[in-house]
Amino acid sequence: MIRLAASAFALSLLTGTAFADPVAYEFDKSHSNLSFTYDHLGYSITDGRFGAWEAQLLIDKETPANSSINFTIDVDSLDTFWAERDAHLKSADFFDVAQYPQATFASTSVEQVGENQLAVAGDLTIKGITKPATLDVIVTAMGEHPMAKKPAAGFKVTTTIKRSDYGMDLYVPYVGDEITITFHAETLEVAASQ
Repeated sequence: MIRLAASAFALSLLTGTAFADPVAYEFDKSHSNLSFTYDHLGYSITDGRFGAWEAQLLIDKETPANSSINFTIDVDSLDTFWAERDAHLKSADFFDVAQYPQATFASTSVEQVGENQLAVAGDLTIKGITKPATLDVIVTAMGEHPMAKKPAAGFKVTTTIKRSDYGMDLYVPYVGDEITITFHAETLEVAASQ
């Protein structure tokens, strides 16, 4: 009985460790950037970014499948470095910011697909239309931040979507339908509340 009780106690300790809760990380926005590119008539690549966004990130280092991210983008913060083009992209011809001010991504699964590589599947909503999307994630760094002196993680995230899937098919195929989205992120672990 003593041996059985000892075994059960040891198992409970192991189980408690194995099922530790994922840890919240916050984004260092001064070192994070959400950008996109698309082809223009085959002659050039146009770049843009979204300057205002919020995200909630939970990381489970031991079991990445328990990690998650929820992302909200202020579409009016779109900036392609050309005011007239920005105004057109925000109009009803494209994003229709007046009616749909936000775009969102909510993860549904996280899969480790290689060393320091993750596939994050989720639901992407733009203009009120929700479609499945998969983010290709490279973990660029994970460890103690040399300046903040706390756990940190860095990521490069990429995905490609079709704007026509979200009701923005004007000028297709002359202006590229495929939009490449890139997100470089630096994050810091959120201190546990006392």
